[in-house]
Amino acid sequence: MRNRQDSSTNASLLILAHLLAAILILPASSLAQIAQPTNTGRSAIENLSFRQLDFEQPEVYQVNIDGVDVIHLEDRSLPLVTVHAYFRGGYGLFGRATYAAALGLPALLRYGGTDSRPASEVDKEIAHHAHQLSFGSAGGSVTSSLNTLTQHLSTGLALWGDMLFEPAFDQVEIEAWRTRQLEGVARRIDDPARLAYSELNRLLFGDHPIGWEMESDDLAPDRLSADVFRALHKKVICRDNIVMGITGDIGQQDLDQVLEHLIKRIPPCAMALPEPPTPDIRRAQGVFLIEKDLDQSVIAMAHPSDVRLSDEPEYFAALMGNAILGGGGFSSRLLNRVRTEEGYSYSAASLWTTPRNHQGLVGATTRTRPSNVAPAIEAILETMSVLTREAPTQDELVTTVAQIVNGFVFNFESPSAIVARSMYYLAQDMPLDWLERYWTGVQEVTPESIRSVFAEHLHPNKMTILVVGDPNRIGLEQLEAFGPITTIEVR
Repeated sequence: MRNRQDSSTNASLLILAHLLAAILILPASSLAQIAQPTNTGRSAIENLSFRQLDFEQPEVYQVNIDGVDVIHLEDRSLPLVTVHAYFRGGYGLFGRATYAAALGLPALLRYGGTDSRPASEVDKEIAHHAHQLSFGSAGGSVTSSLNTLTQHLSTGLALWGDMLFEPAFDQVEIEAWRTRQLEGVARRIDDPARLAYSELNRLLFGDHPIGWEMESDDLAPDRLSADVFRALHKKVICRDNIVMGITGDIGQQDLDQVLEHLIKRIPPCAMALPEPPTPDIRRAQGVFLIEKDLDQSVIAMAHPSDVRLSDEPEYFAALMGNAILGGGGFSSRLLNRVRTEEGYSYSAASLWTTPRNHQGLVGATTRTRPSNVAPAIEAILETMSVLTREAPTQDELVTTVAQIVNGFVFNFESPSAIVARSMYYLAQDMPLDWLERYWTGVQEVTPESIRSVFAEHLHPNKMTILVVGDPNRIGLEQLEAFGPITTIEVR
């Protein structure tokens, strides 16, 4: 990343990209053949060869306009401009009372009209000028972007500014959003996978935003009034919280003129953002059962992990180790064991979350017939245990390097994606040369460093195991081998 003083980031990566490319260009019939749970298919994938490709990250610039950090990448290939806004602040920062409102804020910014235009007129102007607008949220942020033709940039920025900084929070639109969320709450128990993952989060994270699941009480009318939205808006959509980005058909010399008016409209923040709450992840060992008559039971398991997002060697070893264990698709050990060797399930995957500032989780998921629940759990735990004792092979490592680096580079497949990713790094106080650090860290991983991080951070005998299924068909006596069984009543 460069600023106007020409501090530079030289990023030249050698990318092994043929794995994904080879799969993407195959016809459907070939994909079906690859998907068959046979040793022949697995061998074919593992024996794919890769040609090294050169990838050079385009140069992005960081500038400051009227106190606001802006990431810029020029791209004259099309007469289009994309402007991004990243606001620090999200549903995880302001407590349970405003949880639903914080989740709904992006939707109301988009569909709730502005002080000068009702929602219908906003939609007409968007359609007339072919603007593309997006609004989203996460636990710690609210994001938005405008994509438009260069010739309509000024009108697009004016409209976008109205939506961001002068929202009307129309009560009719609020009620429409509330109704949709209530319907989603009612349907939650009908999706076994969603139920399993949300309840596992609740078990492990308790009363922390990561463990929250929308409930009807969160959607009470008094928690979703226009006044509640306005108060929340003043806390989040404001100057101290914003990082901006712009890419496309616009040069650096024009940035100030193009963005100055929009930036001057950004209001001051009503308050400093609170610090994100630190989760105290529970170690609830044993089996937790949600009783539900299903032909395919859902299994989800995890325990806390101390590995954090950083440029330390153990982060990269965990990243690559997880890919080998169950995050690497057809080449992963879990899929080979659970699907190919045992035939318990069509799919199985591992997870290893690595937040920057607090503990994450390491675990696995699968779905299987009720009679195979206990054997599938045992197979997963045994596969995990092997990697705590024995290093993976060098061939596994080479394949995983190709997969991980290739996947990471897709974050940079377009100028807009590059700018959005750079904004995220800036907002998270991550080093601006993270891409180079990532590439270096991945290449320095060894089979022994993977074994070491598994031995230290993965404990198969300490898993919190959640099962959604019919206890009569599963067989409770088989589940008792993995610890005490607790039945969960879903709220």
